[in-house]
Amino acid sequence: MENKLPAEMPPVRDEFERTPQSLGEIGEIARTLSWWQRIKDITILRRLFILVLLAAIWQGYTLWLHNPLLFPTFSATVEAFWNALVNGPLLLRALNSIETLLIGYGLGVLIALLLTTTAVLTRFGEDVLSTLTAMFSPLPAIALLPLALIWFGLGQGSIVFVLVHAVLWAVAVNMLTGFVSVSDTLRMAGKNYGLTGWRYVIKLLIPAAFPSILSGLKIGWMFAWRTEIAAELVFGATSSSGGIGWYIFENQNELQTAAVFAGLLTVILIGLLVEGIVFRTIEVHTVRKWGMQR
Repeated sequence: MENKLPAEMPPVRDEFERTPQSLGEIGEIARTLSWWQRIKDITILRRLFILVLLAAIWQGYTLWLHNPLLFPTFSATVEAFWNALVNGPLLLRALNSIETLLIGYGLGVLIALLLTTTAVLTRFGEDVLSTLTAMFSPLPAIALLPLALIWFGLGQGSIVFVLVHAVLWAVAVNMLTGFVSVSDTLRMAGKNYGLTGWRYVIKLLIPAAFPSILSGLKIGWMFAWRTEIAAELVFGATSSSGGIGWYIFENQNELQTAAVFAGLLTVILIGLLVEGIVFRTIEVHTVRKWGMQR
């Protein structure tokens, strides 16, 4: 009779017990940053450094060029800017430009909101907006200047007309893109709460699509600001009611190159202030606060 071999037993692992380590031996959890690392983390200081670097390059190049009629130094431009701001008409011209811009920008955003809301609520409105956007969005606002001059004459009305055109289509396209991107879940939730018509748009679609709307407002602002300066350079002047563009045009005729650069510097500074303060504040208190944007 054949003897059966005992079944092979699996290997037995040795038992052991680890002694838990104290938290102090795990490693470094918090580390104190150096002053240089803290400065590098401040966005405004990093951007200020870039501006200072550009100013230094400007100053160095113009000193080497030594032709103030062609390209004034940065220090001469700052001096011309300060003199025009304190003793000259630059502040008044800047306020005129901002006033005109606000009128045109506000009208453009309002019309864009009406068109987009109608497009969301009705099929006919959607067809109207799509057709108008395809027709007029590629049309440069500056191309409407002669027509605006015929219709509204020389002055603020003509500039407001071209500003509305510059703002309207950019804001409307981004607003409509944001509206159609709202999820079906949110739409059904809004309808379950009884939201219809304007209440549906204001209380559900606009907050849900606000990142796209904000992008459209930024693009519309940039288009409007460029268009206004260009329009003022062409015909935006009725003596004292001219804006920054007219200030640049006047000084260009008098070969005051430093004053021309001062006008351009004013355009840049207003753009930086609007972008860095107005839109930045809106972003912080809306889309970033709501967790829609990092």
